[in-house]
Amino acid sequence: MRFADPKNDVAFKKIFGDENKTEVLISFLNSILDFKGTKQIQSLTILNPYQIEQLKDYKNTVLDVRAINQDKEEFIVEMQVAPDLYFAKRSLYYSSKSYTAQLKKAEQYHTLKKVYFIGILDFKMFDSDEFLSRHLILNEKTLKNELQDMEFNFIELEKFNLELNQCDTIAKKWIYFIQNASSFELIPSEYKNLEEFKTAFNTAQMHQWKDKEVQMYDSVSMQKGIRINEIKTAEIKGIEQGIEQGKYQEKLEIAKNSISQGLDDKTIAMITGLDISTIQKLR
Repeated sequence: MRFADPKNDVAFKKIFGDENKTEVLISFLNSILDFKGTKQIQSLTILNPYQIEQLKDYKNTVLDVRAINQDKEEFIVEMQVAPDLYFAKRSLYYSSKSYTAQLKKAEQYHTLKKVYFIGILDFKMFDSDEFLSRHLILNEKTLKNELQDMEFNFIELEKFNLELNQCDTIAKKWIYFIQNASSFELIPSEYKNLEEFKTAFNTAQMHQWKDKEVQMYDSVSMQKGIRINEIKTAEIKGIEQGIEQGKYQEKLEIAKNSISQGLDDKTIAMITGLDISTIQKLR
């Protein structure tokens, strides 16, 4: 049995963005956002439901999951595999756009509802060891959360190192599912009595997918692999360039010291490997 990797954009949206299986997204949001009691989400409307027909031109398709609950609060969930230095800014941008888009008429600010952003990252973004962090707008002195209409939550998968038998909450089980589902041959016993997870695993069974879905999934995996390789290559080149630049700066320092000691240009060129014109400029 082949389970899709939920970190793949197409698989993630198919699992969490199905308007006919909203119990999966409801369970995920309630657990990650720690909603309890009356705060729990009872029903969801997915604003951009999964449809393979809309994914033909993947490069121009936004594949996050957006939904509103029974109180008209909005939720944005985005999976990000490749490292992105500006992901925090993107989360602010997406959330603010969703917030302002609620306002149909000027000055009806009382109608604005809270926006929750959940970013699932396959890289480290913050310095802390927390794999799940919540970010609020706080008063600097009192630390009170008085501006409550935006909340940002980030799951950093690289920091999540628990084994499945250590996942003692639904939130941890969801994070483990996202991180490891594609490595399973069968649904683990720890998930079998949880209906929302059974639904998620059944959706992730690729032998049930349409051919177009499998093709798109493979295409996205290939594109992400190429993108990650490009980033790693750029990092290696940057390191190499930094080393070369450091060596060059060291030669310049040696040349400056040699000039101050009265050595001639030819001798300095032999010592440092610099051309004479460069040494003359240093003089």
